[in-house]
Amino acid sequence: MITAVLGTLGAFGIWFSSVFLRDFMKHKDNLEDNSWAKVSVIGFITNFFDTLGIGSFAPTTALLRAFKQTKDRVIPGTLNVSCTIPVILEAFIFIKVIKVDTLTLVSMIAAATIGAWLGAGIVSKFPERKVQFIMGIALFVTAFLMFAGQMDWFPGGGEAIGLRGGKLIIAIVANFILGALMTAGIGLYAPCMALVYLLGMSPRVAFPIMMGSCAFLMPVASVKFVKEGAYDRKASMGITIGGVIGVIIAAYIVKSLPLNMLKWLVIAVILYTSLTMIRAALNNSVSNKEVIEIE
Repeated sequence: MITAVLGTLGAFGIWFSSVFLRDFMKHKDNLEDNSWAKVSVIGFITNFFDTLGIGSFAPTTALLRAFKQTKDRVIPGTLNVSCTIPVILEAFIFIKVIKVDTLTLVSMIAAATIGAWLGAGIVSKFPERKVQFIMGIALFVTAFLMFAGQMDWFPGGGEAIGLRGGKLIIAIVANFILGALMTAGIGLYAPCMALVYLLGMSPRVAFPIMMGSCAFLMPVASVKFVKEGAYDRKASMGITIGGVIGVIIAAYIVKSLPLNMLKWLVIAVILYTSLTMIRAALNNSVSNKEVIEIE
């Protein structure tokens, strides 16, 4: 089954790469006026931390805007196209090297993928501020519970590499929701880490699950952006090249980290994501009030 998953993922990667490369070569004499060095370094940095579970979209957006490397209009397409190959590579690495129960892995990946497709129309109608605030609080509580477990205040987490029965059903439903929330701009990585922890699995198991979930979603969305020309070709290629290098280096770190250190890393990632979500929710609230006052 794992071989089938990797084979399907590889086919998706080849399909996307062929579409991307054909479009890039077709426009190679008319590329955007940005810096190969800057976009490649941006790709290296953001995908390095993406491999550690922090996510790449928000920091890539911030760096592209800070260094004025692309137009805001094409940022969504650029993010998807540039990060597709690095994320597929992440999924390949972690699915192959981190032992995880096949049924748990496949069912959670499938749930997230289906959730992203079927749940898009529903979740996209949810008020973004409320989703951000609720998720932010939930992640903060999870980070605290993990911290308490690390401090031996009470038992927490576990060493399981798979789930069965009620816990597996909870994991499938939760990952379906997380996949749907991706369409509302809520990243899957940190919530998936929290879910894995709360269900008693090893934090290490979160990596193949969350990387695999995203790797199956991104090629389809990215091909659409490529065909519509709604992305920055030069920035996407540079970020891809730098990103692949960053992924390989970071994956070695994740594989070699002692489990105790990995738990602290996961706590930091979840806490960071929690605070950024709460801040985004508060900023959205302020923006909405300003709009109402202007009207």
